[in-house]
Amino acid sequence: MTGTAISADGTPIVFDRHGSGPALVLVHGAFTGRGHPTLTGVATGLAPWFTVFDYDRRGRGASGDTAPYAMEREIEDLAAVMAAAGGAAMVFGGSSGGALALEAAARLPEVVKLAVWEPPYHVTPDAPDLPDDSPYASGRSGAAASSLSGDCADASGRSGDCAGDFGAPGGFGARLARLVREGRRGAAVELFMVAAAQVPAELVADMRASPSWAELEALAHTLAYEAAVMGPGSALPSRRLAAIDRPALVLNGELSPAWMAAAGRAVAAALPRAAHRVLEGQAHGVAAGALVPELLEFFVTG
Repeated sequence: MTGTAISADGTPIVFDRHGSGPALVLVHGAFTGRGHPTLTGVATGLAPWFTVFDYDRRGRGASGDTAPYAMEREIEDLAAVMAAAGGAAMVFGGSSGGALALEAAARLPEVVKLAVWEPPYHVTPDAPDLPDDSPYASGRSGAAASSLSGDCADASGRSGDCAGDFGAPGGFGARLARLVREGRRGAAVELFMVAAAQVPAELVADMRASPSWAELEALAHTLAYEAAVMGPGSALPSRRLAAIDRPALVLNGELSPAWMAAAGRAVAAALPRAAHRVLEGQAHGVAAGALVPELLEFFVTG
């Protein structure tokens, strides 16, 4: 069943609802939405035990995208979905969606349990060195650190594709937004994939020739949003994590890069009530079938 929640700024946020039971909301990472097979598989796998809400984050799929962008608006979006779910809910977030879920849990007491898959914080020197950003920054610098100015739109006319300084002129997120504003969506996708996701440049070149490339370009404006969620240097927000005094589960893949494993351990150490598990045979592109039993055990008994 498909429904719509209205966020605090009036933005419509569209979700699919699966199953019945206690409410569980799924938060996607970069390049994904409610139609993505991984979290769709998680939703259907957990539907016998939970009412699972799988939603399009703002700027994706059927959801709206009201300018100006700020991470705080995405937290309000999640709160709106939780309200549609009845108020309090459990939350699972993957990759940068995990970072958004953590930021939301630090602000929303209605998040009663939280699980995350590999939030990509940079806590070791082998983490990606993002262009035009400051590795290992001390943290966000107020609202400006997570905001984009809203007085522009790209050639498609879609609002929200606007550059901001994220607390540092010329930051990685601002560069992504500038490329989109200039109509260079493919360049923004390539920059994000090579610099942040560590996809080999030659593989990205091959991907450009595939039919799916157009789908990636359609989401290019949201890549600056991911940078805003992660903050300058993708630094670990240790103080905010320490304030999340609810049961939490941090998951990593055995085959994921060492810097992601270090980030998972750091997140688990910063959360007061967290467990940390490593899923055998899994890389960052985790299979839904590997997530479902871990999430079921945690959300039922954790």
